[in-house]
Amino acid sequence: MAAVTGQVKRKATTDARAEATTQDDEVFQEDELPYTPIDKLQESGINAADLKKLKDAGFHTSQAVAYTMRKELLSIKGLSDQKVDKIVDAARKLSDSGFKTCTQLVEKLKSRVRISTGASKLDQMLGGGVESCMITELFGEFRCGKTQLCHSLAVTAQLPPNMGGANGKVVYIDTEGTFRPERIRQIAEGKGVSADAAMDNILYARAHTSEELVSLMVEAASLMISDEDRYALVIVDSIMGGFRVDYSGRGELSERQQKLGQAMTKLQKLSEEFNVAVVLTNQVMADPGGGCAFMPSLPKPVGGHVLAHLCHTRVQLRKGRGEQRIAKIFDSPSLPESEGIFEIFGGGVRNASD
Repeated sequence: MAAVTGQVKRKATTDARAEATTQDDEVFQEDELPYTPIDKLQESGINAADLKKLKDAGFHTSQAVAYTMRKELLSIKGLSDQKVDKIVDAARKLSDSGFKTCTQLVEKLKSRVRISTGASKLDQMLGGGVESCMITELFGEFRCGKTQLCHSLAVTAQLPPNMGGANGKVVYIDTEGTFRPERIRQIAEGKGVSADAAMDNILYARAHTSEELVSLMVEAASLMISDEDRYALVIVDSIMGGFRVDYSGRGELSERQQKLGQAMTKLQKLSEEFNVAVVLTNQVMADPGGGCAFMPSLPKPVGGHVLAHLCHTRVQLRKGRGEQRIAKIFDSPSLPESEGIFEIFGGGVRNASD
C-alpha cells in the first residue's frame, strides 16, 4: 500500500496542490516502509498467540522487539526464555540490525525527511528543518514561542515535501493544556489548506501525569502501525511538565531521572521505527549561582544530563522585540552554533521583518 497524505490530500487543498503531491507520494511505497510489522515474524516460525502477547504489551514492529532488553520481554506473561530467544533472533534478522558500511548508512539516511518551521532562516539554521529519526528540543522561558512553533509544525508536516512538509499525520501530546485548535485553524487557513482537514490529521491527547505520557507513547506506536496513512511528526509539549510535578525533592530525583530516561528512549525508538520527527518543548529553571553581579545567568533547561544526552538537537528560544523571537542552536552533533530571528503571526511563524 502506498502511504498517502491522509485527509489533507484527500479533502483539503486545491487541484494544483493535489497534482504537486502526486510525485511526492511515490517516495513512500510499501517496500520502503521504515518498519516491519510484527506479524511478519510468523514467517520465521513465531506463532500467532505469542505475537498477540507482544502486541498486547505494546510491541507492533520487529524493530520494537529488536530494540528492547531481553528482561523486558521475559516480563510478558506466557513468554519463556526459549521463546524470547527465538523471537529476538527473528526480529533482529528482519530489522536489519547490526553493522553496515558508511556508504550503506548514507543510502539509508536518504529516506529521512525535514519539516519546515515556516521561517526559512530558522530552517537554514536547523540544516533544512526539523529532521525525522531525530529528537529536537525547544526550550526557553514562558512566552518565547515554543508552543507556537509546535502548532506551526503540526500544520506544515501535513504539506507535500515541495512545500516544506512530509505528507504525514501528526501526534500531539499536550502535558500543559496549551494546545489550541483555533490556532491550528488559523495557521492552516494562512497556508491555504483546509482547516478541517488539517485538524483531522492531528491526533491530540492530553497527558496529566508522566505515567500517562509514557502510556500515550505506546498507544501512538499502535496508531502508526494500524493507520493506512503515514505519520510524519510527534510533538510533546512539554516533556518535563509531568515529571516535575510527579517527582519532588532530591529524594525522588534519581527515580525521576530513571523514568525520564526510559520515556526518552521510547521516543527515540519511535522516531527511528517510523521515520518520524520528534519535537519536544522543555521548561527552564533559574540558576542563581551561575552568574555574577554584572552578568546574570540565563535560565537552564530542566531534565539534567539525561535529557541533554538523549536529545539530538537542542534549540534555545528567548523573547525579542514585539512578536520577534530569537532561536539559538544550543547543542547538536552536526549543526554549528548559530542564532536566527523569527516572528509569530496569524499564519504561524515567519522570518523576522526589519
